[in-house]
Amino acid sequence: MSSDTGRKQFWRRNVSKVPGSIQHVYGAQHPPFDPMLHGNLSKTVPKPPTTPVKLKKFTTFQEFENNTSDAWDVGEDDDELLAMAAENLNTEVVMETANKVIQNHTLLKQQNKCQETELRTIAGQLEEPPSPVTNDIKIAESASENQIQKASGEKDSLQRQQSVPQQTLVPLAGSAGLTEREAIRLEKFKQLLAGPNTDLDELRKLSWSGIPKPVRSITWKLLSGYLPANVERREGTLKRKQKEYFAFIEQYYSSRNDDTNQATYRQIQIDIPRMSPETLLLQPVVTEIFERILFIWAIRHPASGYVQGINDLVTPFFVVFVGDYIAEEEVENVDISSLPEEVLRNIEADSYWCMSKLLDGIQDNYTFAQPGIQRKVKMLEELVSRIDEQLHSHLHQCEVEYLQFAFRWMNNLLMREVPLRCTIRLWDTYQSEPEGFSHFHLYVCAAFLVRWRKEILDEKDFHKINFMQSKTRQT
Repeated sequence: MSSDTGRKQFWRRNVSKVPGSIQHVYGAQHPPFDPMLHGNLSKTVPKPPTTPVKLKKFTTFQEFENNTSDAWDVGEDDDELLAMAAENLNTEVVMETANKVIQNHTLLKQQNKCQETELRTIAGQLEEPPSPVTNDIKIAESASENQIQKASGEKDSLQRQQSVPQQTLVPLAGSAGLTEREAIRLEKFKQLLAGPNTDLDELRKLSWSGIPKPVRSITWKLLSGYLPANVERREGTLKRKQKEYFAFIEQYYSSRNDDTNQATYRQIQIDIPRMSPETLLLQPVVTEIFERILFIWAIRHPASGYVQGINDLVTPFFVVFVGDYIAEEEVENVDISSLPEEVLRNIEADSYWCMSKLLDGIQDNYTFAQPGIQRKVKMLEELVSRIDEQLHSHLHQCEVEYLQFAFRWMNNLLMREVPLRCTIRLWDTYQSEPEGFSHFHLYVCAAFLVRWRKEILDEKDFHKINFMQSKTRQT
């Protein structure tokens, strides 16, 4: 599935499977459909091309919606490939293979009977109860008979229809507990990452629909630009950047209690305990790591300094990188201090640099007066006015300003609105987009409004509508 098709459908997935009348939000990276770039749109229905031609641009959102499938309806491409492969199968080959399977089961049955007879003889001589192995053999015999009967019953059916080849799943390292499809997807990532030079465009396409946990850490580092695509350069880059970060610690951290920096450091200390998940952030070793990361970033970026909201952006990176060293699914339940000191140093440095890469693209969100956030809230308002005029008008009639609820959505990138596991999944897609944390984030916020449009439209009171906005954090 292409990146274009995937990101077009991310929001259709989020808002299409819930009760109520729902308008869908389309992908951000498609100028032909961007409501903020187009005014009056006329409806034309494109005729599906029968030969390879240049795709016709859609001119309306409804037209785009009608011509798009769900990015999460996986399996369609695989089924098509399997069907194509089946056309090349010979019926005689299929029957020959089926007969061999039946013969193998028959032979297994005979061998099991011989083993059972021998075991019974030995058991009788020893005057002991039959060995538990006998029961296992009986189970194996019964299973074999069932397989033979099943194969015989399907013999005629195989002659009448083509057989679709089954995909063999090779056990993968780190794939325990995964479904077959998840394991195959993980293998695709591993093959892509194993090459001498990782194709970042292909990695973005593959990552748009989510990144498997075993390869999420290395994938995030590559997509953020922290690590180079060349495999041979990665180890040297990691060591150099980690050394550079701790040189900053040695140079600047001792000044945290100076008169010029004391207020910044104090605000960081106040904000960290308010973060989520509390069970993780309240661990002393984690608190110290976050204090160092945030203080060093503030010192090295005087144009913005530290602003509330930046603290939330460290957590996803930290949790993902910690996941490389623990077996537990929920990181917040792990005693981080049990990890080796060298591991903690690496996680801290990697979290700092990846957070810095993220903030490089949205730093105007945190400069004086936060103009980036002001601009994005206005863009969100324009977007909603085009894709759902009824909802937009209702908000204005109830005197609800977008800035009242969307400011935090932009400031914290929805970290306070959705669970951490959902944020991490969302960031898989953000990092696969060229401007995921700035431009594409607007469409996520619009999807939030469209998802709860029915509940919002049912409310006529200003305070209740604002309460509905806050409820998104609990849903």
